[in-house]
Amino acid sequence: MAENEEDDYMGDLSHFLPPGASSLPSKTASNKPEVPNKKRKVLNWQERKKLKREQKQIEEDQKTLVNLESAIPESNIGFKMLKQMGYTPGSALGKEGSGRSEPVGLEIRRGRAGIGKEDDKVEKMRKEMEKANRDRRTEEELMETFGSHLKERWKDKRIVSNFHKADAVLAQLENREVVTEKKEEEDVGKDEEEEEEEPITEEDLLNTLMRLRDEYHYCLFCGCQYESTEALQSNCPGITEDDH
Repeated sequence: MAENEEDDYMGDLSHFLPPGASSLPSKTASNKPEVPNKKRKVLNWQERKKLKREQKQIEEDQKTLVNLESAIPESNIGFKMLKQMGYTPGSALGKEGSGRSEPVGLEIRRGRAGIGKEDDKVEKMRKEMEKANRDRRTEEELMETFGSHLKERWKDKRIVSNFHKADAVLAQLENREVVTEKKEEEDVGKDEEEEEEEPITEEDLLNTLMRLRDEYHYCLFCGCQYESTEALQSNCPGITEDDH
């Protein structure tokens, strides 16, 4: 008897609960707060009218597209008139059969814009492409201008360099000293300053090259002195550096 009471005591968990708690919470009970039912938005008469009109337009568009997919029945007045004029179903229009064989496609437009007005997305894409093309052309023009500027600078440097080489060879053949810098003294105690030299042009280079060829039968770009004018003309490809 005592053993049964001890078993009942161990099986009854109510002794371990704090005072005021009658039972354990149920496992099936939900702890989520109750969400009040949201009221459905009530449309006013203008919104209901607009929604009804849009639904009607969608139905009309679908009906129109379905009708376009089906062939024109022979009971159609226009079809009868075409047959009387010699039209055969499936053939092209025209006296020689070079016209259109399919009807003109139909594009349903519900906006209020004109016929030539493009779709907003298409127009935006077209403007972006035009802007990209303008930017690309501008970049190409800048690169071309920059390249021509560098080419001119390189050409000027080559002219100056070749002129100094030709002048040095001419001075050596004439047994004279080459003056590389011109200096003058302004006042006692002041540093010497370089005089501003005149820019060397392509004409100056050509004059020096012609003197070497006419007087000494020498070609700067061949790098040798020929025995005679005939040997120079027959063996040298030309006067300028580009000829070589």
